[in-house]
Amino acid sequence: MPSPAGRSAASIPPRSPSKLGRVLRNYRFPLFILAGVVIGAIIGLIFGEKATVIKPFGTLFINMMFTLVVPLVFFSISSAVAGTSSAKRLGTILGSMLGIFAVTGVIASIVMIAALWISQATEGVQVEMSDPENVEEVGSIGDQLVQTFVVDDFSKILSAEHMLALIVFAVIVGIATSKIGDLGKPFAQFLHSGSEVFLKFTSIIMYYAPIGLGAYFAALIGELGAQLVGDYVRVFLVYYPVAIGYFFIAFTLYSFLAGGRRGITAFWSNIIEPTAISLGTSSSVASIPANLRAGKRIGVPRDIRETIVPIGATIHMEGSSLSAILKIAFLFAVFQRDFFTPGNILIGIAVALLAGMVMAGIPSGGFIGELMIITLYGFPAAALPIIQIIGTVIDPPATTVNAVGDQTSSMMVARILDGKGWMDRDDESENTLAEVSSTENS
Repeated sequence: MPSPAGRSAASIPPRSPSKLGRVLRNYRFPLFILAGVVIGAIIGLIFGEKATVIKPFGTLFINMMFTLVVPLVFFSISSAVAGTSSAKRLGTILGSMLGIFAVTGVIASIVMIAALWISQATEGVQVEMSDPENVEEVGSIGDQLVQTFVVDDFSKILSAEHMLALIVFAVIVGIATSKIGDLGKPFAQFLHSGSEVFLKFTSIIMYYAPIGLGAYFAALIGELGAQLVGDYVRVFLVYYPVAIGYFFIAFTLYSFLAGGRRGITAFWSNIIEPTAISLGTSSSVASIPANLRAGKRIGVPRDIRETIVPIGATIHMEGSSLSAILKIAFLFAVFQRDFFTPGNILIGIAVALLAGMVMAGIPSGGFIGELMIITLYGFPAAALPIIQIIGTVIDPPATTVNAVGDQTSSMMVARILDGKGWMDRDDESENTLAEVSSTENS
């Protein structure tokens, strides 16, 4: 018979790890990425332009991500569309997506207008101007719109520079696969397998992310640090706090609307990785793989996340809406005009939406958006370098808002389509269940 001491010792449960220990264990890899970015930023601030010597280590990571993103986008979208339960659901996904993109773009524009009006950051701005050199010829807007959605050779589809054309191609492939019934099932399985393969490919590449992002970010800070001078500083000191505030407040609100408190927890527990990649690379496209992984962990249904995240990386730009308003207000201050009139504000919001949803997906779209700002308001060509400098320096936080906003948008679309219980939906095997059941019945 065991002694009382033995019984008491045996009954003592093992000590559970501390809360800090659980956090470090569960989120150690995203924390490694953040640590790499922070260390890179410190190196850039200390060594300035000398930090660019380690940029090749960052370029190696960026190039791998851009090599990965084209097949990943093709397989993820085409397999999601091929496995969508009905054409009606696909249409609802796309319609809800565009509605949410427009609403969040307008909200972002209004937030920046309010911040500029309250802070009066552009008052008394004086910038020395020079005529732009080597202005890019981008052709007519009609030609640009055609090139947005189609290319003249299949090989051009296989390029991140024609992402919207690739998305259109992938959607049509998915629709064609689902329309031919049983004949399309083997190909649908191939598309699904391809999607899983390249997601795993992403996981492998991400082991190098802390080093690659740290090196890239060090070079970025080292190169841009000297530009943060003069009258530009006041504008940047508005944009960065507004972008950070929007990032935390708006995205918390959107995730709450999508999933309540559980949605907030799921969102912030899984968004570190795409945040770090988009901040370090200044590329929404480069963050697609990490965003898809985050959406899977959050519980966003596969057909929703694999449709919205890639499309959102090209036509959903809340950060670009913030920056478009900033550029417009800055130019008004430079040329001593009043931006804060109802007419100018409404035009500004429309331009911000065009820059964030339409122009962002067009080849040379950023340049076209800047030209549109200048021509609509009648500014001289010498204004172009001004907003190009603004765009260059605020690009990292703008891109981060753009990329992370795709995730909250996919969560809200899931809420609209699948109701309050969308986070409990067992979605990963959905596309193969119908195939299994039909095989068993036959």
